[in-house]
Amino acid sequence: MLHEGEKSAGGRIIMGIDPGTNRMGYGVLEVLGRNKLRAVVIGDIDMVKMKDPYDKLRYIFNRVLALVDEYRPDEVALESPFFGENVQSMLKLGRAQGVAMAAALCRGHKVFEYAPRRVKQAITGNGGAAKEQVAAMLKSMLGVEYNPKRLDATDGLAVALCHYFESSSPIPHQTVSRKRVASKSSSWESFVAGNPDRVVKESGGKVAGSVKKKNV
Repeated sequence: MLHEGEKSAGGRIIMGIDPGTNRMGYGVLEVLGRNKLRAVVIGDIDMVKMKDPYDKLRYIFNRVLALVDEYRPDEVALESPFFGENVQSMLKLGRAQGVAMAAALCRGHKVFEYAPRRVKQAITGNGGAAKEQVAAMLKSMLGVEYNPKRLDATDGLAVALCHYFESSSPIPHQTVSRKRVASKSSSWESFVAGNPDRVVKESGGKVAGSVKKKNV
């Protein structure tokens, strides 16, 4: 794994970002070939000592700009804010994510979002997994060494790996959902054509929206 500042040898580069207002984790993943991956860097943007929330937003924007300029990712994947009871926390996380997203977009990078449970599911098979479980899986899969007290960094890499899995799937989820919607519109017509003896007809020959029970 490269240290921050070192350049990648080349290949498809995916940057993952785990938004936060005290620490924002990030990781860079390089796709070298079919099923061959390399963790380029993991780290976090530390804002623990910063008090002004707007200073934090400006700092996030500038740091993400610097990171995308340095690693030149082909895609940037961000974890979307989770829906919790604390509205203020959600608002702060949403702002942090939006600023990071704007920094990537202003450099012309493609941006993608994944829900926290989706990321955990992709890495560990459990949408409710703890940060420690995610980090342990990344170490097993990619040989990533990490600081157990700074797990925002591994969360950032997890978002990048989740995007790799999603984008490499032979059947994209959006395509599947479109097919399902389309099939629903024609399912009744298909049933009528294949089961004329089970359909009750109204006077005039029109098909009613009910199914006749067969005698058993």
